[in-house]
Amino acid sequence: MPDPTAPQGAPSAPPTPPVPLASLLARKELGLRLVAGVPVPRGADSVRIQWVHTSEMADPYPYLLGGELLLTAGVLLKDPEMYAARVVEAGGAAIGFGVAPVYDTVPDALVAACERRELPLLEVPPQTPFTAIARAVWGLMAQARLREVRRVSEAQQGLAGAAARPDPVPAVLQQLASRLGGWAVLLAPDGSALHTAGRAPSREARAALGRLARLVSPEPEEQESVGEAATPPALRVAAETEPGEPAGAGRRAPTSATDTVGETHLAAYALGGGDGLVLGVAAEGREPGGHTVAGVAVVLLSLLTAPHRGADASGRTTALVRLLLGGTPAEVARDLGPGPWTVVHGTRPGQPDPIAASALGAALGSTLVDTDGETVRVLLSGDRRIEPQPGWTLGVSAPATAEDLGTADTAAARALRRAEANRVPLARQRHTGLGELVAPDEAAVHARTLLAPVADSPALTETLRVWLSLHGSWDRTAVALGVHRNTVRQRVARCGSLLGVDLDDADVRMELWFALRYS
Repeated sequence: MPDPTAPQGAPSAPPTPPVPLASLLARKELGLRLVAGVPVPRGADSVRIQWVHTSEMADPYPYLLGGELLLTAGVLLKDPEMYAARVVEAGGAAIGFGVAPVYDTVPDALVAACERRELPLLEVPPQTPFTAIARAVWGLMAQARLREVRRVSEAQQGLAGAAARPDPVPAVLQQLASRLGGWAVLLAPDGSALHTAGRAPSREARAALGRLARLVSPEPEEQESVGEAATPPALRVAAETEPGEPAGAGRRAPTSATDTVGETHLAAYALGGGDGLVLGVAAEGREPGGHTVAGVAVVLLSLLTAPHRGADASGRTTALVRLLLGGTPAEVARDLGPGPWTVVHGTRPGQPDPIAASALGAALGSTLVDTDGETVRVLLSGDRRIEPQPGWTLGVSAPATAEDLGTADTAAARALRRAEANRVPLARQRHTGLGELVAPDEAAVHARTLLAPVADSPALTETLRVWLSLHGSWDRTAVALGVHRNTVRQRVARCGSLLGVDLDDADVRMELWFALRYS
């Protein structure tokens, strides 16, 4: 294995799937021949190549990370026994020995040394350059990566479809177990199995999975195993913790943990929602992309099992029926929550899919989510403080009554445009206090009269509104509207001409801004 004293954070594996040695040997054009070190009984298919490295150093150990196919012509090979031992110690996967120009054949001493250590030794013929081997490995990695992406994409579609079924939680678990070729279980905080899917692993594996569940959801302390108690064997447990966080008491529980019992790979994931549920997975073998597939299932199950789902579902159904049968938003809002209401608009790089939209709603504490493919809208009940969310740009309205939800929605949209223009993660609705000085109906009449010349052009009205809200900045207005700055200049000039006002006058700007707020 690589030196354990190496600096933390050094890469131990590439971001692409490893290549089985058997796949490389199958490339006939390379002419590679395995002459020693085949692991028994697993064979060449069990050896995985993560890197290709060429070195003519007498001791290659300092230059290896582990998992390499080390290519050499033996220029400085003096002690084959030491050379093979150092490659094994560094975690090298195999040695490729070029038989020209230094040696006509692979040295017998190196063959014997590799055979004793079950270190695969390949003979590289003179006509095969080392770069051709490296190119073949990268090509096989690219193919493996493509297969992994396709597998993850198909699994995402399958899991999303399962989540839409009438019995979503068992359906998602069944789909996950099928995709991973193993066993999936949803565990309660006390360690009991709420739902299972797939073929259950051994009793020892289930006990180890129970301990992993206790690690990611440490309460209650009595939790022992999945469905039964067992004497804990000596197992290696790897858990995700914060960088630099010391192990032991007082640290925050990790969100996931992994372990291996025999040939069975185990993983436990804490679900969001704060109610202590854990997803457990057991699979024979570890396929590329499996962790990503499990991560998708974690998001879906977190949404499906959120605490607010049960009690509030009937209220949301009642509100929907009343609205469809002619009720007004103000009449049905009481079925959704006590109010007041806050509207949040959000965008992120790329188009947010329904899962991403639901995840944002879950992070903000609401299941009332809508998306048009570009913007996500979340409706929250109660007066609460909205904080920035990683990867999202948010616009937040002020708390409003059910009667003013339309106004709050507009305010959230404006706040979002301001956040995008200023390149900040969150912007809130601004308060001017002018509404307290003028009756709303009088303000609305004045606004309609003043803005009548541009009222038939939503593009002009919106451009003027955003331009005034950004203090006359051409560039930031262009960013907020997604148009060229010259288009902004032309539209603002057109507004000034139609309205017959001087937009450089501060009093004119103030009056127009007041009118736009009530238009």
